[in-house]
Amino acid sequence: MTTQTVTVFIDGASRGNPGEAGCGAVIYGIKDEPVHLTRYLGHATNNVAEYNALILALEKLKELNIKDIKINSDSLLLVSQLNGRYAVKNPNIRKLFRVYTGLAVHFDRIVVEHIPRELNREADKLANRAIDERM
Repeated sequence: MTTQTVTVFIDGASRGNPGEAGCGAVIYGIKDEPVHLTRYLGHATNNVAEYNALILALEKLKELNIKDIKINSDSLLLVSQLNGRYAVKNPNIRKLFRVYTGLAVHFDRIVVEHIPRELNREADKLANRAIDERM
């Protein structure tokens, strides 16, 4: 079991909001090189794409048996909901929030922080790449 803290940058993209959507994540601290993840989502909102980026990263980290995670996101809504400052009211987001809570029990510690968009460029590129490659 790995006990080091890994740092994750996540982002979702939607062209049209709702529109064609994708998500991406970059994981640092597992190997010498960052781990890049991307997934095309079809038709979705930006907020749904943000949550899918989170889920994509957590699924990979669970698979790798990582237990201590710092997640960085430029989505104030997602960060505020995960940290309990905002309620999760949207039914589609509520479903994704339940997926998150189901995954979260597999980790010892998850810290979620809001970061400026300019610090999240790599995850943003991956989210947009998922859309570009599908289209």
